[in-house]
Amino acid sequence: MAKRDIAVIGGSAGGADALKLLVQGLPADFPGSVFVTTHMAPTYPSYLRAILEPIARIPVIAAMDGQPIVPGHIYLATPDRHLLVMGSTLRLGAGPRENMSRPSIDPMFRSAALSFGTRVVGVILSGLLNDGVSGLEAIHAAGGLTVVQHPLDALEPDMPRAALETVPADHVVPARELADLLMRLVTTDAPEPRPVPKALAFEVDVAAGRRLGSAALRRIADPVALTCPDCQGVLSHVRGQKPLRFRCQTGHAFTAEQLDAKHELVDEALRVALRVMEERLELVERMARDSRDNGRLALAELYESRAEEYQRYAETLREAALESSDPYPERAPAAQGR
Repeated sequence: MAKRDIAVIGGSAGGADALKLLVQGLPADFPGSVFVTTHMAPTYPSYLRAILEPIARIPVIAAMDGQPIVPGHIYLATPDRHLLVMGSTLRLGAGPRENMSRPSIDPMFRSAALSFGTRVVGVILSGLLNDGVSGLEAIHAAGGLTVVQHPLDALEPDMPRAALETVPADHVVPARELADLLMRLVTTDAPEPRPVPKALAFEVDVAAGRRLGSAALRRIADPVALTCPDCQGVLSHVRGQKPLRFRCQTGHAFTAEQLDAKHELVDEALRVALRVMEERLELVERMARDSRDNGRLALAELYESRAEEYQRYAETLREAALESSDPYPERAPAAQGR
């Protein structure tokens, strides 16, 4: 019988420490294949291989497109590509970012669930927000096992906590116990395959680089009155998904929590821009007064004109910041009338 020999591991902030403990504990005769995605900058090589290779007793490899999967190896995601497990080979997907990242954990988890179903063990490590939770749900739906680092053991407990709130966890353990747990699990028999959700193959294809478009998106999602923060396209609610998720027709995908975090970044950018503009307004107003006091009237008029321009910019930014921070913008007219 097939074994539970496919381990997919996702982590973010604080995940490297857990990975070091896990990799260090895997024996030289480990019979499974391990795939790892962590968040990384799109233009710089991952530091993980340099950290993990010296302490590992099995090969640690930066994944390559089209590479055959070999048992007893650890495959690491590379910058700016989704690591996808497609049958017996690896694919580096050029599809859109998911949860603001490429590589993203969810596409790797979904691809493993689609290809290997009940043979998959999905592992969520330390990290912020809830990347990986949707993919872990796909692994659970396909009959795979779900493993979560204990939130109290994680440097950043958001991802483990979100996983436990959304997906039934088969095992919740501290990082120091992950290697022994995986060694036990990969030697157990996998149950018979079960049908996987129809949308799973579609979303894996999107991560691989398939063009989406609004007509295809309607197969899995319904448009909503929200805008994609990456491309300003219309977002659609992905039906029947946990946690609550959205995609645009370009393919960018967000959980509701990630989308809210993205909006918080926009709010902060507005506040910074407003502060800078108000400081520039204060400066040119002082320059205008100084020029007028010293009889440089033409220069004073120039600075006063610039101050009026900055004042308009500041008012626009202030209004945008207030609207962005108001959770009930439709109530604003009524509030102003009281």
